[in-house]
Amino acid sequence: MIRLLPRSTRWRVALFAALAAALVLGLGAYWFVSTLQSPLENNARARASDKVDTLLALLNSGVAPADVPQRYAKGGGYMISRQAADCSIGRAKQFPDDEPVRVYAPDCVIVQPFGQDEQLYSTARTKDRRYAVLAAEKVDPVGLETLATAERILWGGVPAAALLVGGVAWFAVRRSLRAVGGIRAEVDGVRAGDLGRRVPVPDSGDEITELAVTMNEMLARLDSSVRRQSQFTADASHELRTPLASLRTQLEVQLAHPDRLDWRRSCENAVLDVTRMETLAADLLLLSKLDADQPAGTGPVALADLVTTHVAARVAHDGVEIETDLEATPVVRGHAGRLERVLRNLVDNAERHAKSRVTITLTASGGESVLTVEDDGPGIPAGQRERVFDRFVRLDEDRAREDDGGSGLGLAIAAEIAHTHGGTLRVADSTSGARLELRLPLA
Repeated sequence: MIRLLPRSTRWRVALFAALAAALVLGLGAYWFVSTLQSPLENNARARASDKVDTLLALLNSGVAPADVPQRYAKGGGYMISRQAADCSIGRAKQFPDDEPVRVYAPDCVIVQPFGQDEQLYSTARTKDRRYAVLAAEKVDPVGLETLATAERILWGGVPAAALLVGGVAWFAVRRSLRAVGGIRAEVDGVRAGDLGRRVPVPDSGDEITELAVTMNEMLARLDSSVRRQSQFTADASHELRTPLASLRTQLEVQLAHPDRLDWRRSCENAVLDVTRMETLAADLLLLSKLDADQPAGTGPVALADLVTTHVAARVAHDGVEIETDLEATPVVRGHAGRLERVLRNLVDNAERHAKSRVTITLTASGGESVLTVEDDGPGIPAGQRERVFDRFVRLDEDRAREDDGGSGLGLAIAAEIAHTHGGTLRVADSTSGARLELRLPLA
């Protein structure tokens, strides 16, 4: 396909700027010439009309057409005839070139100068409709010369000005795109392992500066995402390595000493390791879906019913009592299964740290539902309140517990689900224990 426009942005902008300037300046020049020409023509027509009125007054008073030149001595430039047409046609007579008055017949008189190119005309008939008068007046020659000079200047000036505008546009775009070239060259050198590079930000303060700032912000997000993904992969590998190593060790021992081990006990331990890996794999799959922002079916979810159903179906934890305080019955829009997963993760976390009690409170405030899960355990240090929502993060106390303390993904998954539902999950202030607060917009 043939391209009608150049590929270069500089040349396209320069071409459009030149064409636009030529159009605007051309219309302006036309208006300017018309403005100059109109008064000249109007003045000539007015003088011709005044001459017609004077000649008609003479003819209406009874003066014969042949005698009018003697009575009107102010100048020539008129014709008197019985018709508006040239009365000299068909009445060929020879007159000297320097003779101003040419009488072809008693009812046909032409007074020179008449019939010239620069003249404008006005015509009228006598009251008895017997004679027609056609008067001519020449346009002011000084004005015509001025008009001609203006036209010559504009004929050359408009194209020159259009070319000048196009040239200025070309240089301006070239100067602006110089910064874009630097940004492009820097971005072209960015590789997956070198996302810490940033593009130069010009100090012009224009859209190019905004582009550079946006590009740096994008590179920063990519850098953070790659680092987070790399750390996530390393942590996931580490978490999977432990149950795999345990399972392999048990199998190797069983094969090496089949007559010395309790096979049932070994199989039960292997099942626990497989279950742990299965749970971890399911959590990783859910996180990958949340990271990819894969849509899930949404609908109205009554949080009070969700809390009641979950607590009723929950297996009691040794020595830990779950209390509910449903002060409101808010309805939110979301995925019921994922919201139940948030509640389950929060309660699991609270039970793991609680001494004797976990309290679930549900209220509504400011167009939001507020779900709070609080335990009476040691609480979360102020410096760790943001870190607990990172993936594979388990506080030192968790790692020291006799149980596995979870995979460190529960609160991270809960926070991601809250974010995908347009809500927030945070660690709120509490006098004793940890208090996690989930806020979701009401439906």
